[in-house]
Parts: sequence; structure tokens; C-alpha cells
Amino acid sequence: MKNPFKFGTIVDGDFFTDREKELQAVGQLLESENHLVLISPRRFGKTSLVCKALQHTDRPVIMVNLQSVTSVTELAALLLKRIFKLYPFEKIKHAMTHFRFIPTFSVNPMTDGVDVAFQPGSDNNIVLEDVLMLIEKLGEKNKFVVVLDEFQEIVDLEKGLDKYLRSVMQLQHNVNYIFLGSQESMMTEIFEKKKSPFYHFGVLMRLPKIPYDDFFRYLTERFAFIVPEQSEQIAKDILLFTQCHPYYTQQLAFQVWNILEQESQTVEVVNHAVDELTQLHDFDYERIWMAMNKTDRHILTILAQSATSPLDSKREMPTSTAFSALKRLSKQGYVIKNKKYEIDDPFFARWIFNRSL
Repeated sequence: MKNPFKFGTIVDGDFFTDREKELQAVGQLLESENHLVLISPRRFGKTSLVCKALQHTDRPVIMVNLQSVTSVTELAALLLKRIFKLYPFEKIKHAMTHFRFIPTFSVNPMTDGVDVAFQPGSDNNIVLEDVLMLIEKLGEKNKFVVVLDEFQEIVDLEKGLDKYLRSVMQLQHNVNYIFLGSQESMMTEIFEKKKSPFYHFGVLMRLPKIPYDDFFRYLTERFAFIVPEQSEQIAKDILLFTQCHPYYTQQLAFQVWNILEQESQTVEVVNHAVDELTQLHDFDYERIWMAMNKTDRHILTILAQSATSPLDSKREMPTSTAFSALKRLSKQGYVIKNKKYEIDDPFFARWIFNRSL
């Protein structure tokens, strides 16, 4: 049997793990006039969840990751390229007669797709508004779904862009927006702060870890194909290490499966897989570690060694210093907060723990 676990890309089909409640909620929102704001740490499966939900709609979909965008005109060009994947160029060409700044088009010989660029000096806001209103016009018969991933990056694109975007988007009736974000504090400020232009612009939804029972069943059913008598214990050991983190659970399960295919021995197989993956990323972890300041290293060492919080008043570091470090590490994606602060990557946590011995 082929390895039934997958990580690192959008998960679909048999690789998709439950999330039935969340799928239903996203599906219901897509049937309404509302927009969706979906927040969770990186690698929790936001994009996979949305893609799964969108499979059940016949509406045109545009997806853009704002981490790959460096300017407002680049965002406009990327949206336009996505439109060209949905509609014939001739149809779009006639629909762009209202554009105040006409883009240039060329055929990319590597992809056979259309490349789009706007002339330097074009008014950024007008260029983006024209593209968004083109989407509105094209959605008159069948409403669009526009997914903007890592939406918190909009803050750094251009000052005042959030205010201008809101002024355009609130006039659209033929588009549902889905805003995805991994930096909770920034996304909350954008959509929950009263002075923010996007205050309550969409229905807020937070994506938690997959519940233990759901993940346990998912793992047990699959490992039963290769080690039926040990599948439950292996599932328990995996979840004990990953704490139900979607990405790292899939990664560890994938490695365990590979080991079991080569060896019949199941004793300590999960620890064996953990050691292999920790060693595999040793160079990357070393590079990350050496780039950190002493305060951040100290905080991560506390998290890796102990169940107590770095904010514990009994510790030698001032609470304000510890809090600033945790906030910084959270923004960088190294630390997440569920019921408590924890290192996002359990293999990195093991690596830190090992070097502190």
C-alpha cells in the first residue's frame, strides 16, 4: 500500500483529516453574502480546508498568497493573471476597456500562460481598483470567490492600502472574500479593532488543532493496514509527541510508515522516526538558532525543557522581557499559543532539548 500520509502541500482526498465541522461552516458562509476571516498558526491546514470546501462550488475562484507580493501593482497583476486562467483572453480584453491604466501582456514561453505588467508610474490604488471592479463585473452571472492568503501582509504593502481596499470591496456584490492569516495578533487587529477599516468586515473563524479523537481514529485506521496489532499504540505515541499539530503529525506518521515498511520491529518506532527527522533538519535548526539573540534562545530553551511558562514570576528574566520575546517569536512563527505557549515545531523543540542536556 502507498504511504497514506502527506505533508508540505495542500492536502486533499484521503489525505484530508476530518475537519467536518469546519468544512460545513465554510460551506455555509460561501452560500451567504458574508465574507470569511480564517485565522490559525502556519501549517494548521487553512488553505487545505478552504480548497476542500471550494470543491463543492461551481463558482469561479481566485487564490493569491500575499507573501509572494511585493507591491500593490504586483497584486493587481497577479489577480489579473488568475482571471486569465478562468476566462479566454478575448473576453477579458473587451471587459478591460474601462481600465484607466492599460497593462501590457506577454506570453510566458515556460508556462504558455499570460504575463501581466503595469507601467511604472501607474497609480497603485487605481490599478488595483480597476482589477477588483473587473472581478465584480465578471461575477454578475456567477459570483466570484477571492481567497487572499496571509492577508496580514497587506499592512506592509503600502500605507493606507487597507482603507482604500475596504472602500472598494464594500461596493462589490458579486464577490465573496476569504481572508486567511497566520499571525493572530495582526489579523485580530485588522478585523477586530474598532478603528480598523476592516473592522467586522467578515465572519471571524479560528482554526484549532484537529481534536485528539479524530486524529487518533485517522491514524489508527491507516496504520492498521501495515501493523494492525500495534496501530493504536503507534497513533498514541505520535500524538503524544506532536500534540495534534496537523502538519507535524502527518510528517511523523509518514516517516513512521516508511520505517515500518522496511522493518518489522515496532518497538520504539516513533522515537526512531523522531530522531531521524530531528537529525535530518539539524543544519536548518543550527542556522536558525545561531541567528537568534540570547533572550530568544533562553525562552525557547525554557519551553523545550519545561511545562511551566517563561512568564512565571519565579524565573530570573523580567516578565516584560519574556513577554516581548514571546511576542517576537510568535510573529516569526517559532512559538504558538493554545492553552499555553509552546514551540510550534516539535522536532525543533526536541533539537533544543537535546542540545541543552
